Amino acid sequence: MPVPGPDVPGGADTATSKSARTRGRLLDAAAKVLSRKGFAGTRLADIAEQAHVQAPAIYYYYPSREDLIEEVMYVGAAAMRTHLAAALDALPPTATPADRIAAAVEAHLRHELEISDYSTAIIRNANQLPEQVSRRALAEIAAYNDVWRVLVADLDAAGELRPDVDPAVGRMMVLGALNWAAEWWDPEGGPLDEVIRTAQSMVLHSLRP
Repeated sequence: MPVPGPDVPGGADTATSKSARTRGRLLDAAAKVLSRKGFAGTRLADIAEQAHVQAPAIYYYYPSREDLIEEVMYVGAAAMRTHLAAALDALPPTATPADRIAAAVEAHLRHELEISDYSTAIIRNANQLPEQVSRRALAEIAAYNDVWRVLVADLDAAGELRPDVDPAVGRMMVLGALNWAAEWWDPEGGPLDEVIRTAQSMVLHSLRP
């Protein structure tokens, strides 16, 4: 009789894969619920229903509701930063500072509104969480903000930042406006591409002379 192993159905790798899929399903479900109901209103029963599992099964993967939400926030924040970095890395070497900011605007809005419920969960809850739940996510968010800090600094170094715009204030105003899109955008109200083009135009016109 074959011994269960990596190449045998029911072996260790199969069990690990199934466990990873369940964890991923729980994270996805928690992100959806958290984005809709917020930290205070998110219950394990709601997450279990969204993930199509029994609520007690969640404790096999996460010791508490807070541990699950903490993982959602961290994974989501890390994914946002990775997505932004990939979008910028894909630009040609000839891309100008304005080109890079335009690409960053698109990356932010696509991830927030089209790709990931995690982004909405982060935007709506990052400032409402206990410190132990938000610590890792806030470190990733700080790293994300650092990417934007460099983008605006490069625009300034190229002489393309308006003299009456403080770089730090300008950056935070831009990110605040982009984040707010999660509250008002409705796919039925118009295509996302139109929102992105408008946002790119407004951001660049607000930052440049």
